Amino acid sequence: MVRRPVAWILTVVLFVEAFGVAALNWFLGIVADRQNMSLAGIDPDAMSVSSKIGGVVFGLYFLLCAVVALLVAVRDRAPAGLGRILLISVAVVHGLLAAFAWAMVEGKTGFVFLVVVLGLVVLLLMTYDRLEGPSDAAPASDGPHGSDGPKDPEQPDKDPAPIVPPPAPSPS
Repeated sequence: MVRRPVAWILTVVLFVEAFGVAALNWFLGIVADRQNMSLAGIDPDAMSVSSKIGGVVFGLYFLLCAVVALLVAVRDRAPAGLGRILLISVAVVHGLLAAFAWAMVEGKTGFVFLVVVLGLVVLLLMTYDRLEGPSDAAPASDGPHGSDGPKDPEQPDKDPAPIVPPPAPSPS
């Protein structure tokens, strides 16, 4: 099916994106430091260091999300707990970045890339969605005798009749 290839592609894309974001922010920090740039009176060293720290933090975040996608690809199981939360959050981040890319920069290439990554994350989350029924469904082994034991003759094997709401009160 498409589940494992999507997980592998998303892993590669997020690894590349992690290193790209970290390298870009590190480069911008070096440029701000060498040109002694300042924005609204902020210390140029503070701008340089904060750009580098931000690049490392976002790079590690994308790297962690890539590791979650890698584990999903290797195990061929749905992400659970923190992994699912990380993938949902990276989908939200890509959606917001895509909106900013379209509105602020008007960069159609960046927008398309971000939307493709968003689509990959959503596809990964949706293809590994549980195929089970509702959580309140009765288990297969009813009663103390299990599924092979005697059944209650009062309960037929078919589903009970649907619940019908009472008629609406008439105005008087």
